[in-house]
Amino acid sequence: MSTRRRVLCSVYLAVAILALVAMWRQNFQFFAASGVSPGAGFFAFWPALLANHATTSITVDIFMLGLAAFIWMFHEAKRLSMRFVWLYFALAMVIGISFAFPLFLIARERRMHVVEKEQSEPHALSLFDLVGLVLIGVAFAGGTIWTMFR
Repeated sequence: MSTRRRVLCSVYLAVAILALVAMWRQNFQFFAASGVSPGAGFFAFWPALLANHATTSITVDIFMLGLAAFIWMFHEAKRLSMRFVWLYFALAMVIGISFAFPLFLIARERRMHVVEKEQSEPHALSLFDLVGLVLIGVAFAGGTIWTMFR
């Protein structure tokens, strides 16, 4: 792998680690302040995201960014024949998109190194892929719409 790609992957990894530590430090402080376990805190967390117009705005913004990122990640993974793209979606939903997205970018750089820009036409979407994208899209759009009218 080229030095440029190695440096870029190192930067992505640093972003992922920083995001993981910063997010989860706040999450654990939220759980402690709420007096709940992380499992129960997950359910207490969502109403707190909608506490006022500012938190609702950033929540909608992150959801829409997440949806756009998921669509791009999915198509990029198909284009480069990357496997396990759904793992990054799961990590984004359970841990955080600011952690999962840089990990995907690392995997993408590594895959691009392997294919050396000799990529053929993008692969067609399978039924499973299409259903997954629709479900994620509906969830993100539905959450946003629900947030706007609650």
